[in-house]
Amino acid sequence: MEQRKIGRSGMSVSAMGLGCMGMSEFYGDTDDASSLATLEAAFEAGVTLFDTADSYGMGKNEELLGRFIKGKLKGKGKADKLRIASKFGLVRQEGRYERRIDNSPEYIRTAVEATLRRLGIEAIDLYYIHRLNLDTPLEASIGTLSDLVAEGKVRAIGLCEVSPATLRQAAAIHPIAAVQSEYSLWTRDPEAGVLQACREVGASFFAYSPLGRGFLTGSINGKSSLGQGDFRIFNPRFSDENLSHNLAIVEVIRQFSLEKSCTPAQLALAWLLAQGEDIIPIPGTKRISYLHENLAATQVSLSKADLDKISQALPPGMAAGERYTEEGMKGLNA
Repeated sequence: MEQRKIGRSGMSVSAMGLGCMGMSEFYGDTDDASSLATLEAAFEAGVTLFDTADSYGMGKNEELLGRFIKGKLKGKGKADKLRIASKFGLVRQEGRYERRIDNSPEYIRTAVEATLRRLGIEAIDLYYIHRLNLDTPLEASIGTLSDLVAEGKVRAIGLCEVSPATLRQAAAIHPIAAVQSEYSLWTRDPEAGVLQACREVGASFFAYSPLGRGFLTGSINGKSSLGQGDFRIFNPRFSDENLSHNLAIVEVIRQFSLEKSCTPAQLALAWLLAQGEDIIPIPGTKRISYLHENLAATQVSLSKADLDKISQALPPGMAAGERYTEEGMKGLNA
């Protein structure tokens, strides 16, 4: 698989990574055995970037990934091919969506040790501030992360959902290797300055929810398509009042995918991959069939004329509804 750089860190990863969040929380029932099989299938297919966070399943997602690292790779001489990304800063209680944001040096120190222990590794390749709490000065949080790099516990620093100004300010303190934000054909917010700032400071851009939390695949027609415990039931873009408008977006994608002889998911991912060699989508799935469908997007070729037609048909701001509930919007564009 094509390799893309993680900023100026000296590390490279597969052009498409794997988001692991749904394997432990938020998207209905979970099955560790199935998830471990999907992780193995991803690696065998050439995926080298695996994205997690300490808040996913209250640490359970990191533990799952740690089992994968230990049980599937160590002893086979392949562990050095992996790149593990994790995040800290969202503090939640078991079974609750409500969160507070903590970027304090003391919390960072506690969080990194817990993550290293759960993953069973000596250093985190890419460590993100999951959300920013501006009550903590950037000099304090980035300074602490810089110390962790010097200590060999973190290899590169990333930020999530930040404004261009914040990114530039952080990069003046320590090199920022990556920014992770939502980016897709129905969420084009990063085009309003963040992508430009990434290129100015030399940071790669990792696009989470590149399939609109599954909506852009065309497999979701309403809340009845979602299982019990699925957080999308409460997401504004999946609400009854916004659904018909947003289904029209899916129909546009479906028509383009027919022209290119691919699935809607592959069309959406191919469009993202074509936005620049510094952009790395990280679609999440816990099913091997969806994994292989997503990875096949790397074989879909879109011309400049194709890209222009798609972008014009689906302009920024087209989606109806906020990206998250009010609670989930905390810390966005900080």
